[in-house]
Amino acid sequence: MNARNTEVLDWLRAHHTMTLATQGEQGVWAAAVFYASDGFDLYFLSKPGARHSGNIARDGRAAVTIQEDCSDWREVKGIQAEGHVVELSGEAAGQARALYGAKYPVVGTLAGAPAAILQALAKVHWYRFVPERLYFIDNSRGFGHRDEIDCRDGRP
Repeated sequence: MNARNTEVLDWLRAHHTMTLATQGEQGVWAAAVFYASDGFDLYFLSKPGARHSGNIARDGRAAVTIQEDCSDWREVKGIQAEGHVVELSGEAAGQARALYGAKYPVVGTLAGAPAAILQALAKVHWYRFVPERLYFIDNSRGFGHRDEIDCRDGRP
């Protein structure tokens, strides 16, 4: 793995919220969700009745963005990615929950979680966004600078 990929993976681990864009019968939709990463794969949870979950059930193609909030264009850094989302079940869902729980302890240590969290977690499904192509935007290297990472040729 090259140094730039390592830098991008570190950046992914340090952030928390991605915007997930999906397409469905009602048109395009974007939703912000917390994520945990394993390599370039991004794991998230959602209610099956959410609009983006319904869209994913019909068509798993999706795009995501993750970015820092800044006021100076030279500070803009972030991810743009295209790929697909799969709903997880069984052991894969358990592994996603463990990964997510390591990043968000309130999910990982249910013994001390508030009742509202326990009730919400009982209703969610687990998903994995698998990028095919990912761009890391880094304006500190020049306006509009982005590095492409082709995720189709194997996992980092």
